[in-house]
Amino acid sequence: MPLTDAEFAALMTDRKQISGNIVWGKDEGHSPARVFRAEVESAAGWSLFVQGRYNPLAGTLTYALILRTEGRIYGLCMGKDHHNPQCNQVGEKHKHRWSERYRDKEAYLPNDITASVSDPVAVWEQFCDEAGIEHDGRMNPPLQAWEIFQ
Repeated sequence: MPLTDAEFAALMTDRKQISGNIVWGKDEGHSPARVFRAEVESAAGWSLFVQGRYNPLAGTLTYALILRTEGRIYGLCMGKDHHNPQCNQVGEKHKHRWSERYRDKEAYLPNDITASVSDPVAVWEQFCDEAGIEHDGRMNPPLQAWEIFQ
């Protein structure tokens, strides 16, 4: 049975924590992107993880909170537009939030993300703050565009 709006609201207010440092790795698809995946502990026992993807050459960054039974339920995308199901275009910085009607397909413009796409660590801190994720560790910065080809 799909995640309900009430369950999503409860999940977002639940205490969520990531333990340990986050280290970016190479993308298995051989792109210049850097990626990570981190398990998320939930007080209520939700089966969650977060994944990130940063491509400094394309100027794109995504962080996604994934519920194993549903897929992405909350996410931040920077660097490319999004087309909503209602046919309105959302800007290059947008968030996805689960709903019963649209699942994760509808996006909105966030006011809480003020850091630049070129500063993934600062964006991560802002993302975690709004998503209610406590990160007990640090995020190591990913490689920058000029470092990828060295």
